[in-house]
Amino acid sequence: MKKLTWSAFVAFWASVVTLLVVGALAPPQSAHAEPPNRVVTLEELAAHATAGDCWMAIRGKVYDFSAYIPQHPTPPSVMTQWCGREATEAYDTKGYGRPHSAAADGMMDQYLVGVLVQQD
Repeated sequence: MKKLTWSAFVAFWASVVTLLVVGALAPPQSAHAEPPNRVVTLEELAAHATAGDCWMAIRGKVYDFSAYIPQHPTPPSVMTQWCGREATEAYDTKGYGRPHSAAADGMMDQYLVGVLVQQD
């Protein structure tokens, strides 16, 4: 009986420690992250128009895709032509009428900078 009790005790604490370690190593997840309150003008957007500093406006939000360009599955020139610009149509059509996937939509929040404001 002592061996069974000891084994259960060890198994319980091993499970607790494993859950704590996995929780500590997992990246924080935010299902509904609040968008940054930063307001970006078209002028500021245009100042970020290079592959090393690439901001794009899509659906009224501004994203910094500088770090993502090397990971994108197309040649960099496909994305860099839209750096510093409003790129909703390009994103929605990929240049030939096909929209990006839901997975691509889900990845965008991590690159969010703020919201685009168009000045009169």
